[in-house]
Amino acid sequence: MDESSFILGVDLDGVVGDFYGAMREIAAEWLNKPLETLTTEVSFGLSEWGINEYGGYERLHRFAVTQRHLFRDMKPIENAPAVLRKLSSRGIRIRIITSRIFLKYSHRTSITQTVEWLDNYDIPYWDLCFMNDKDAVGAHVYIDDAPVNIIHLREHGCRTIVFTNSTNRFLPGPRADSWQDVESLVMEALEEWKTGTLALFGV
Repeated sequence: MDESSFILGVDLDGVVGDFYGAMREIAAEWLNKPLETLTTEVSFGLSEWGINEYGGYERLHRFAVTQRHLFRDMKPIENAPAVLRKLSSRGIRIRIITSRIFLKYSHRTSITQTVEWLDNYDIPYWDLCFMNDKDAVGAHVYIDDAPVNIIHLREHGCRTIVFTNSTNRFLPGPRADSWQDVESLVMEALEEWKTGTLALFGV
């Protein structure tokens, strides 16, 4: 089989980009709190930082994107760009699927910053999709960190790798704790696909 027909669906925030690390630094400024007082053990929505008293997650997120260029300036997660380049060199079709445009009136900013960031770190991709229903665009294997996305994908029969962080430790595997783990799991899935034995379900 032509490996370019094998599609890897990749989330960005918390998987390729260090979203929580970047948001923690921005939140410390926004809340006027010392960085060390903001725990790294967060749940989805960052309520542990006390942001609800200051307008909530959406307001912090808008500040981070429009005033602090979150999607342009965040650092990549260790080894993510290099491993994606290796997978791409094998001919695997990398389809980036992100829900970054959920905020009204900031779509151009979010999209522009995303493309600039991908180019800056030489992250390869064939397709770039901005959407919430990730199963709608199709991939043989997905990797995501958001519990709501992982559960939705698996409920729709999609083989989904959990990229580990504090928001998703309660979910069952398959799970990657690093990008070396991602590489191994994707290559296993590729070999199964080539032999016609790739299981769809992630659990």
